[in-house]
Amino acid sequence: MKKRKAVVSLGHEALGYTTTEQWDAVKKTAKALADLAQCGYQLTITHSNGPQVSMIHKAMTELRRVNPDYTPVPMCVCSAMSQGYVGYDIQNSLRSEFLSRGISTAVSTVLTQVTVDPYDEAFYEPDKIIGRYMTKEEADVEVQKGNYVTEYPGKGFRRIVAAPKPLDIVEIDTIRTLSDAGQAVIACGGGGIPVIEQQHVLKGASAVIEKDAIAGRLASDLGADLLIILTGVEQVCLHFNTENQKSIASMTVSEAQTYIEEGHFGKGNMLPKIEAGIVYLEKVPGGKVLITSIAHALEALKGKTGTVMTRT
Repeated sequence: MKKRKAVVSLGHEALGYTTTEQWDAVKKTAKALADLAQCGYQLTITHSNGPQVSMIHKAMTELRRVNPDYTPVPMCVCSAMSQGYVGYDIQNSLRSEFLSRGISTAVSTVLTQVTVDPYDEAFYEPDKIIGRYMTKEEADVEVQKGNYVTEYPGKGFRRIVAAPKPLDIVEIDTIRTLSDAGQAVIACGGGGIPVIEQQHVLKGASAVIEKDAIAGRLASDLGADLLIILTGVEQVCLHFNTENQKSIASMTVSEAQTYIEEGHFGKGNMLPKIEAGIVYLEKVPGGKVLITSIAHALEALKGKTGTVMTRT
């Protein structure tokens, strides 16, 4: 029987924030992913990379500071490094978990580029913080390079980059081929490596892409049956963190849009996930979105918890 396709988006909780945390976290994550696979799903997995790409950027910036002979490393290269680093850990842990359960499914990681619009408004109002704290002198150098910085009184300055919307997944045909072959695929890590297409040449952009935004696009392009967004809460809530907090078991796209207009979802946490679900369901009307925590993934898949979003 042909497996149903599920795109799984992993948040920070699935990976941890340091190298050692990630080693431990991906083992637990692999168990949850293997549970989903055993329920009959072909998995295409994407993941966050905020702490990881920031760590890499800090390390490469410090290397350049201490050893001037090394050239600066652009954000797109840091993003590529983080894809390989995180993908490697997930791939190894998931393969081991599969084999321990007698599952022969191959697992692969695809280094993925995602095109963005050079005129996206996000480039004019960057808001994603990366890198270490800098002195005023170091911040001035970044500004002279054309980069953006923001000040933290008493702490210093930090660089900020844009988060443009994804346009096209460059390696989508490769991802689709592996998916159709029944393999577990790790792709579009950290939102993908942001690139700008200029006369058929792809040039890296100094930006990051929201991993939830690319998850919705990836699920749409693959025509997935299910988009699973694993985050830090068991269910989506209205009036989150207030005395009127209310969990939502299910909602339609129109209901979700109403909740957005009412301001229920935070820009830096739940809003991108709801918007990704809407993008996916507009392209795949018969699909389903499931939002829950990694600890409750299997229960949510069985309909016992989590929040389900559908077109109607």
